[in-house]
Amino acid sequence: MHAPVTRVIEAPLIEVFSSLQGEGILVGARQIFVRFAECNLACTYCDTPFRPATTCRVEKIPGSADFTCRENPIDLRYITHLISEWQHSYNNLHHSVVLTGGEPLLHVEVLKDWLPEIKPLLPVFLEPNGTLPMQLETVLPLLDMISMDIKGFSTSGVKTPWAMHAQFLELSKRHLCQVKLVVDTTTSDAEVQQAAMLVSQHAPETPFILQPRTLAAGPALCGSDLLRLQQIAAAKHHDVRIIPQIHPFLGVV
Repeated sequence: MHAPVTRVIEAPLIEVFSSLQGEGILVGARQIFVRFAECNLACTYCDTPFRPATTCRVEKIPGSADFTCRENPIDLRYITHLISEWQHSYNNLHHSVVLTGGEPLLHVEVLKDWLPEIKPLLPVFLEPNGTLPMQLETVLPLLDMISMDIKGFSTSGVKTPWAMHAQFLELSKRHLCQVKLVVDTTTSDAEVQQAAMLVSQHAPETPFILQPRTLAAGPALCGSDLLRLQQIAAAKHHDVRIIPQIHPFLGVV
């Protein structure tokens, strides 16, 4: 009698590491980041690599910045084992596992098989670009938290997919912990207003985050400009917050 064949669960990753969350309402929380390769967009402000490579980096010890290389596509059961080991050895250190990218929902078939192994270990936190609602629906029951980005044309260079974003928000609103919009000196008042209206209409209980684009010298907008954009957004949505990225200033990934 033949033994049942165990299905291989593998995906192209960029890196796996432990660090603090540098954006949004969970800023400062320690998380395990699983960065998937490939993306369906090409935002001009993107500060992370997402093109597939022959290997991916996996941190040896949480927060050590000491990495080993593993061949791609990597067996995700190895990552499951690593997360389990870190949970056992570093009690209470990690808040959740972050699925980021690139765009993790491009790997939805893999996620369907892998996430049931992860959920018993830590909550699952998804960072999508809000353009793949059909893929989201497939794995939504396996997620705990979602942080969605609105792709404003002014900063991303990508034509804002307003209808797709609306559909994504409707599906995900019970899992959403925040919706973010990156802003800089090119961001128009009308764009901020439309984004705030979108969140208010489709996910009214979700915080809307204005995140100033990070430049080498600091945030791309001064405080008074950010306060003005917050006032514009607050006229359309009840919970608008200004939260910059903090990890670049702390020197962590």
